Amino acid sequence: MGLPSLDPFSSSARHKVWRADELGLADAQVIGTGHAALDAQLPGGGWPVGAMTELLQSAPEAHAWQLLLPALAQAVQGGTGPVVLIGAPHEPFGPSLAAAGLPIEALLWVRSEAPAARLWACEQALRCADVAAVLAWLPQARVGELRRLQLAAAQHESLLFVFRPASAAASTSPARLRLQLMACEDDRTQIDVHILKRRGPPLASPIQLPARSRRMTALLAANQLRRKLLRQQEGVGQAGEGATVVRLEIFSGKRHALDRIALAA
Repeated sequence: MGLPSLDPFSSSARHKVWRADELGLADAQVIGTGHAALDAQLPGGGWPVGAMTELLQSAPEAHAWQLLLPALAQAVQGGTGPVVLIGAPHEPFGPSLAAAGLPIEALLWVRSEAPAARLWACEQALRCADVAAVLAWLPQARVGELRRLQLAAAQHESLLFVFRPASAAASTSPARLRLQLMACEDDRTQIDVHILKRRGPPLASPIQLPARSRRMTALLAANQLRRKLLRQQEGVGQAGEGATVVRLEIFSGKRHALDRIALAA
């Protein structure tokens, strides 16, 4: 009986060899990010399952939901287990998440300020077979601690996202995928996604993604138009130098809460 071919230049061997100048193939399951431009730059076309994805940002929660919501909504479909939030800096706004396909009853929020307690909770959640995904805010985690989480995610094939400050970009990490999220300086309606680490060549320029959902963008635009029309209807006119006359009766009732959102935006 002949021995199997061990020729490293065979077609099957070449298929399994990853070259550093090429985007690598996924060696495990992935879940699409819901952002086509980002999927095109990730091995396998999505978030890796059974591996750590590290997200670096200057503000603890900036743009996190907008980036992850499509994948999280997909992960909980079919009545699977909860999405566990460990050390989330703010209480999630249920109606907004539900509108994007992630019902509030699918969330489990673990509140703790102690770094050791957050790490322990993260490891326990990763070991639970019913958990759909784990999101952990670990600003003080060290490399050895992150390595334990990476191992736990691999052993239990969990979807794991770890949030760390932007200053951690210069440090090493065992994460399979590292992204840095930044507000776009030229267009505040967009975010810049820098891929710091992936199985593939470095990405020269960031990927731009919407900073808000289409529904929220349309809502804010409509509200700004409403405010503009109200100002035009107020009949502001000049009554001599240095004087202004405003017809107050045109604007009756209280301002809507979204007026404050539009001003903040």
